[in-house]
Parts: sequence; C-alpha cells; structure tokens
Amino acid sequence: QVQLVESGGGLVQAGGSLRLSCAASGRTFSNYAMGWFRQAPGKEREIVAAIRRTGDRLYYADSVKGRFTISRDNAKNTVYLQMNSLNAEDTAVYYCAARNSIWYATNAREYDYWGQGTQVTVSS
Repeated sequence: QVQLVESGGGLVQAGGSLRLSCAASGRTFSNYAMGWFRQAPGKEREIVAAIRRTGDRLYYADSVKGRFTISRDNAKNTVYLQMNSLNAEDTAVYYCAARNSIWYATNAREYDYWGQGTQVTVSS
C-alpha cells in the first residue's frame, strides 16, 4: 500500500501561482511513477502532468505546458506541481496518483494509488 497526501491547494487570483505537494508513505516511493490529475465539476478526471519514477521523463497536458512544472524528490518521498499563470479553467480538485511502474501513464485507470485531492480555485 502507498498512502498519498496532497497539500498546497487554495484560492488564488488569476495570474497567480500555487505549489502542490504530494507526500507518499508506505512502499518505496522511488518504485513508482507519479501523476497529477484534476477534476472539475461535471467533467471527467484528466491528466495534468506525470513523471517517470527516475524523474528523467516528464509529461504535460497541452493545456498546462509552459505554465506547470512537475518534479519529485525521492529522498523526501514527495512529488510537486508548480502552477504558474493560473486561470479560471484551472479550477478543479487536484489529485496525485502512483503507478507501480518505471513509466507514467496518461490514463487514470492505470494508476494504483490515489490521494484524497486538494481544491484549487482560481478567481477571475
């Protein structure tokens, strides 16, 4: 089992920044590829960013490229999502997820463990 706890969400004005953290406990964090997903009301959960377990390959959804940065610190068992230039369309609950593989996936069904989510609200 891997337990994931997100933090760092909140209310921010358009154009502002937030940094999400996801702390992992349980199994060896470095064995897992990690992903950040988000779900807005009435919409399906979608991939935002992902990172290989070694941290050397990254993925970003087109909607966040150039604005969001995913990173991980395996020594701290934590994955981060730095979000800049936020806009109202970024408002959602953000989830981190762990996949027991070297590679990340873009399909939420391929992840094994999920955090409880953290709300991000961007006011325009």
